[in-house]
Amino acid sequence: MKLIVILGIMFALLLASLPVAFSLGSLGLGMLLGGGFSPLMAPQAILSTLDGFILLAVPLFLLMSNILLYGGCGRDLYAAVQAWVGHWPGGLAIATIISCGIFAAISGVSVATAATIGVVAIPEMIERGYNKKFVYGLLAAGGTLGILIPPSLPMIVYGFITEESVISLFLAGIGPGLFLIALFIVYSIIYAHLFGGYTPSEKAPWDIRIKTSIKVAPTIALASLILGGIYTGIFTPTEAAAVGFSLAIILTVVLMRSLSFKDFKRAVFEAMITTAAILIIIAGAKIFGKAITLYRIPQDISYLIQTYVDSKTLFVVVVCAVLVTMGLVFETLSMVLIMVPVLLPAAMGMGIDPIWFGIFMVVMVECALITPPVGLNLYVIQSVSGAPLGDVAKGVLPFLFLMIFTVAVMYVWSDLVLYIPFKL
Repeated sequence: MKLIVILGIMFALLLASLPVAFSLGSLGLGMLLGGGFSPLMAPQAILSTLDGFILLAVPLFLLMSNILLYGGCGRDLYAAVQAWVGHWPGGLAIATIISCGIFAAISGVSVATAATIGVVAIPEMIERGYNKKFVYGLLAAGGTLGILIPPSLPMIVYGFITEESVISLFLAGIGPGLFLIALFIVYSIIYAHLFGGYTPSEKAPWDIRIKTSIKVAPTIALASLILGGIYTGIFTPTEAAAVGFSLAIILTVVLMRSLSFKDFKRAVFEAMITTAAILIIIAGAKIFGKAITLYRIPQDISYLIQTYVDSKTLFVVVVCAVLVTMGLVFETLSMVLIMVPVLLPAAMGMGIDPIWFGIFMVVMVECALITPPVGLNLYVIQSVSGAPLGDVAKGVLPFLFLMIFTVAVMYVWSDLVLYIPFKL
């Protein structure tokens, strides 16, 4: 009953157009006061959260992502991949997916991935005759790879609030990320074969392939250095973000000379705004999380699940339904921050590995990025393309089903997630 009342108040605050961060913070503070707890717990919870070293990775990864975005690295990356696979059936779609995957391995930000590749890919694919809805859905869904293929900001936040290894989470995301890329590519080839309607690209000559590959080599090297440094233990995710930011400056300013001072200021300003929004949401969610813990709501939910949900399979299905429903209202980090403290104790009580559960949460949060009315990637693609939001939403439906299928494969074959971090 308490949970229903709390959720009802939360939705009422959101429907009143109060921002998510302030909805969570004010509700949490009200619960503390109503329960007779000291209101000083609220600022203490905020301070204990925002002084975490690992959260420094958030602004640094955002800075790196924006600098690469405005430095034109996405354009060069797409051109290089297209030169190699553009002549395949559905070649431009395949090039788009691979480019999203590579850029995701650099930035860790879904919206930046969708915007960076979308600016280049959308006009070219439409000019070649690809179905517009398919193009919009492909880019919106391809952008979600930015939070699954490491480095990933939601994985950093999940590791922070659960005290699980961020490096293990990054490693666990590789298998599902590659699997999802493969699914998207297979679907694109099948779609191109069955529906056609596009003008195939000519096979690029070897000199063009070599020229574009050389031009994009520093960007690939940057991604390899960041991931390799994290996985080999040379530096932490936060240090990796700092190294990546520094090298992105060198790449775009010194080597490519493609980043103007005006674009640099714009990249820094946008990263600052996004960082502030993320940290405010984290602060509000921390107060709310403290309150629901004191009210013993996670324990009550765990008890209810253990009483009425008698199998791990049913638990995963129920959680999927809950997260898809919440994705209609909440954005990415809000879902992670609200639901992890509530669901993780119950998941561990069912014998579910917390690293597996983290990747499961990230994939489901990906679905939230492409479901209206709060799916941020839908609005990014709408902004880039100028298309009606309805066309973008219809285009993502097949990719949404592929994501749900990936969750099913992860459940049946847990080594897709756990093999690399624990058995390799």
